[in-house]
Amino acid sequence: MPDGGPRILDLAGLRALRFASAGGAGGSPFAPDPFLVVAPIGADEGDEHLLAAWLARQPCPVIGLSVTGAAPALLAACDVVLDDLADLAPLAANIRKAPLAAMTLVQVLRVTQGMPPAQALAVESLAYATLQAGPEFAAWSLGNPPAREGIIVEDGPAVRIERDGSRLALVLNRPLSRNPMSVEMRDALCEALELVVADESIASVTLSGAGACFSVGGELREFGTAPDPATAHAVRSQRLPAALLLQCADRATAHLHSACIGSGIELPAFAHRLTATRDTFVQLPELRFGLIPGAGGCVSLPRRIGRQRTAWLALSGRRLGATTALAWGLVDEIVDQDEAHFTGAARSPVHP
Repeated sequence: MPDGGPRILDLAGLRALRFASAGGAGGSPFAPDPFLVVAPIGADEGDEHLLAAWLARQPCPVIGLSVTGAAPALLAACDVVLDDLADLAPLAANIRKAPLAAMTLVQVLRVTQGMPPAQALAVESLAYATLQAGPEFAAWSLGNPPAREGIIVEDGPAVRIERDGSRLALVLNRPLSRNPMSVEMRDALCEALELVVADESIASVTLSGAGACFSVGGELREFGTAPDPATAHAVRSQRLPAALLLQCADRATAHLHSACIGSGIELPAFAHRLTATRDTFVQLPELRFGLIPGAGGCVSLPRRIGRQRTAWLALSGRRLGATTALAWGLVDEIVDQDEAHFTGAARSPVHP
């Protein structure tokens, strides 16, 4: 194990911990190290099955080290797999800062794997609501109370809608503030996507962002403005852009550029096709608020890049560039900047 670092469990250590816990919880969000780190080398087939099932039940993130001879079934049961031991320390530090959110994240990703997306969105929302009532989000909110000060007032609709025959373009239209996913933006997206779902003459819909970037994600100055977490979940159950995009995803293409943070990647990842400019980067920062991705990211991203890579993005908070996003399958193509927007010849505004 690294000097002063977390304990790394080899196969013998895993067996001993499983035995000591009587097959129950070997890890805990309340422990000094609220995660397990495993380097499982040389398990036989029966041992693999028992230990993998036990790892998948742990109420904390399970971090696997991809070392020579590691048992494939045990690595598959881990929430994150690291190729480089140097990546362990920053990941562990993030989890220690928000152990309840980290635990909830991996539990949601585990349970929703293979679940129909619409049902998985409900699980994500319930988990998100739980964390909104938790101490980690409360601590962040104390230093970042909701505020209207500093919010830039911009002209025009929050989502610009342009139609060219059977093609519809939706453009996030708050460029001065970098297209935050505010309540205003959410409601405008829902209205526009309701139009797409209802109008089968719309053969294709594109989603892009005006200005310097696609979207910096949720409007932080609105966090905590819902009357209570249960009501917030009820609102998400009725007014969630991701749920509507799911219904027309086979007709949808999203064009990304520059910053795509939080909901700025969670929502477009539901589209059938994603393109990105070379300056695009994605990031899931929710853990530092004591939360998990709550705009559909626990559902959309795993279906593109898998559960473990999604967990790594959320637990690390690291930026992922366009080249890696393409290699992972998060985006389908890297395009030039002038290809990232609607190019219909005759555009006419449409108001749903």
